[in-house]
Amino acid sequence: MDHTHEPGKVRDVPCINCNSALGKLRDDPGALRRAIAYPEGNVWKPILEAPGVYQLPS
Repeated sequence: MDHTHEPGKVRDVPCINCNSALGKLRDDPGALRRAIAYPEGNVWKPILEAPGVYQLPS
């Protein structure tokens, strides 16, 4: 059973693999988009902001 972490309300009942993936990605839409892009061959690369400082695209 999938639930929101703040109020703890039930959202849906996805399969165990999908629910686990959502939990591991911490319900982060940006992380989910990057995970979807990976098997499609669209690997996201970090953006160099300053020497040694990178930002991941969202």
